[in-house]
Amino acid sequence: MSILKINNLSKTYPSGVKALDNVSLELENGMFGLLGPNGAGKSSLMRTLATLQEADSGTATLDDIDILKQPAEIRKVLGYLPQEFGVYPRITAEQLLNHLAVLKGISNTSERKELVKYLLDKVNLYEKRNKSVKGFSGGMKQRVGIAQALIGNPKLVIVDEPTAGLDPGERNRFYNLLADVGKDVIVILSTHIVDDVRELCTNMAIMNFGEIVYKGAPQSAIEALDGQVFQKMVSRDALNEYAENYQIISNKMVGGQPLIHVLSETHPQNGFEQVKPNLEDVFFSKINTANVLV
Repeated sequence: MSILKINNLSKTYPSGVKALDNVSLELENGMFGLLGPNGAGKSSLMRTLATLQEADSGTATLDDIDILKQPAEIRKVLGYLPQEFGVYPRITAEQLLNHLAVLKGISNTSERKELVKYLLDKVNLYEKRNKSVKGFSGGMKQRVGIAQALIGNPKLVIVDEPTAGLDPGERNRFYNLLADVGKDVIVILSTHIVDDVRELCTNMAIMNFGEIVYKGAPQSAIEALDGQVFQKMVSRDALNEYAENYQIISNKMVGGQPLIHVLSETHPQNGFEQVKPNLEDVFFSKINTANVLV
């Protein structure tokens, strides 16, 4: 069992943007979801943990490794799938994994061959091992990405926006693969897609403007909103009026009309109906964005 401890991590870019604002988390083996809108600071945190950028202050440790002071040591036990996983043109899946295994220090040829076969089997791509990765679908490329992240038996695996752009079938296959990986190591799933966290994670945090605005179990956050979420179909012209009078946490188009969810401790009447809260309601209530259409 590994433990990742992040304490008061802060990072401000030269532009003045505060990407990380005293972020503190403690994670153990399993799937951990990091939710937040684009620009919330998720990728900044992932890049810091992956030793791709330095923090201004704070600490981060994985067991007895100081991530900020011992980048070479953490890289030995780190698997990382960035948001944009680039591949070499005209290289096969087998050649790519073999090359990356060499870079990770696995010098024994037979050991490397066995590892590559094992990883291709694990991500269900062994039959495609001699195909050019450039021609793979988005989901297949992401599976290759997970395979390379597992080289070297990592203790910590970071995946940044892994399902963006995948069709529903590919996303489900990727969910199953990540759930399998998360049995044995710490997996941080950074995403703005609520379904990713709902499907996979027993623990989560929500980030906004560089801060952690919620941490805990998804189900606990949902239960905390029970009896406080109401919905109503409204006209587009009336959206601003509703925004002035109610705490709208989200709205989405249904059949060409906005369906709004509002947060209220008492029944707002006026045609609203109470609904069971979901993780999307939690997400929008924590980041306090209504996304009102005008």
